Amino acid sequence: MGRSKGGLTTKIHTRTDAIGNPTGFYLTGGAAHDLCGSDELLDVSISQTWFVDKACDADARVIELIKAVQGNAVIPSKCHRLQPRDFDKELYKARQLIENFFAKIKQYRAIATRYDKLACHFLSAIHLVSCVTWLN
Repeated sequence: MGRSKGGLTTKIHTRTDAIGNPTGFYLTGGAAHDLCGSDELLDVSISQTWFVDKACDADARVIELIKAVQGNAVIPSKCHRLQPRDFDKELYKARQLIENFFAKIKQYRAIATRYDKLACHFLSAIHLVSCVTWLN
């Protein structure tokens, strides 16, 4: 992996299972769009239902891939869409599991401050902390 810019410029993208345990990670620079993470982590063979935030409201890159395998894309529409797409708001509340996972790993100082200079070391720390939180 390449070099991290340090500070708050590294963005963590993650995929979790139905109970909030991590199943994949991808790092990008802080200025990268969230779709960069979805390109790497979206594996439609893993799940039928995908809870994704509205930053990934992209027809060609996300939604069509999920619908091609008769999956359920629970993604709120961006505000600039002329015809907002319907989604199950009650089902979308389950996305809190992903946010809870981020809250758990950010309790560790090295993760919260993005302490490591190299992206490979930072990703290793994320994996280690994820294992610790998963075991608790």
